[in-house]
Amino acid sequence: MSFIDSTLTPERLAQIQLDGLRWTVGHALANSPFYRERLAAAGVEDAREIRSLQDLAHLPFVDNTALQEGYPFPLRCVPFEDLVRIHASSGTTGKRKVLCYTEQDLEDWRNMFARCYEVAGLTRADRVQIAVGYGLWTAGAGFQAGCERFGALAVPVGPANAEMHCELLVDMQSTVFCATASMALLMAEEVERRGLRHQIALKKVILGAERCSDAMRQRIGELLGVTHIHDIYGLTELYGPGTGLDCHLHQGIHYWADLFIFEIIDPDTLQVLPPGSEGELVVTTLRKQGSPLIRYRTHDITRLIDEPCSCGNPFPRHGRIVGRTDDMFIYRAVNIYPSQIEHLLGQIAGIGSEFQIHLNQRENGRDKMRVLVERAPATAAERDPALAEQIATAVRRKILVRCEVKIVEPGSLPRTQRKSRRVFDHRNGEPGGA
Repeated sequence: MSFIDSTLTPERLAQIQLDGLRWTVGHALANSPFYRERLAAAGVEDAREIRSLQDLAHLPFVDNTALQEGYPFPLRCVPFEDLVRIHASSGTTGKRKVLCYTEQDLEDWRNMFARCYEVAGLTRADRVQIAVGYGLWTAGAGFQAGCERFGALAVPVGPANAEMHCELLVDMQSTVFCATASMALLMAEEVERRGLRHQIALKKVILGAERCSDAMRQRIGELLGVTHIHDIYGLTELYGPGTGLDCHLHQGIHYWADLFIFEIIDPDTLQVLPPGSEGELVVTTLRKQGSPLIRYRTHDITRLIDEPCSCGNPFPRHGRIVGRTDDMFIYRAVNIYPSQIEHLLGQIAGIGSEFQIHLNQRENGRDKMRVLVERAPATAAERDPALAEQIATAVRRKILVRCEVKIVEPGSLPRTQRKSRRVFDHRNGEPGGA
């Protein structure tokens, strides 16, 4: 059974999107005071006023502030008796972002996640070890439900201790490992430390919830002996993970454009950018009943890829997420994204994938940036001064700021079962320093 319609044409997809956009606007107008007020202010009081996909550009944006201001059931568009579940993620003001689901929402989520497993090349004979969180967080529920809909065997462990994961990798002969990039690296190093490489049967890794550099990806692949490491995208606001996944060519993430409209905007001017331009991803849902989204600003930075993929998948693609508009920091009047430094480090031989950025303030009031970078396991410690100078020079030339660089021992920076933290800004009173 295939979950992807290989006969889907761009014309049919455009009609599905237009019909879905009209339904979503009508659903929001009829059932959400928040949307009704916002859409009326934009001059839209009837879904029939949406005559083409170009009309989407006239609709107002929605940001995560709407989810927090409407707590605990923001954007709800169905009666409570039609809701069957909630999921939530943390909010920037201390209030969680809570999203509600109907049974149809969960069915759509299961099916789109099954598509992801199909794109990754799984079969019903695969055994999928799930190492992401369960509970209010969407990840575990999504990975498991999609696996069961697809028909593979789910091994639902969650972010448990390394001992349990290693035991089950060997005993269950799991063929697919699903985790954050940080958790996958932690487990890959643990498999190497325990000498389990030839006792496990992993063929693929699926990573979500955080960016993964090429260096980190390569390290995970080498230690686990897998060829394909796939990126999965999603947010709690968009059901959860499973909105798209990169195929075996790894040239962009196929996303389910029959369930979502993706736009890329300039985060400063809010103007829509053409395909190929990097900017902020904005998403409109086309079938979501419980908490529909109209032009929701994700703050994730990526680009849309206009060309069809040679793998034959008819769904369009977007690039990897390279950062977030809200993880930028300002250092000596320069706007810097952690992904910029991550990219530079990926071009330097002799270092590992793990790094931290520490921002402090000197006694004279000037800011100081120190970058801690792990040495690669096979690199001699004698090379530390040269590597530090090479990194500092690259940052100075490409990002136009000066920094101190310290090379540290392999494995000395913290590993985590969730997302790795890269930036520590001690200028705002946060304790510590490096």
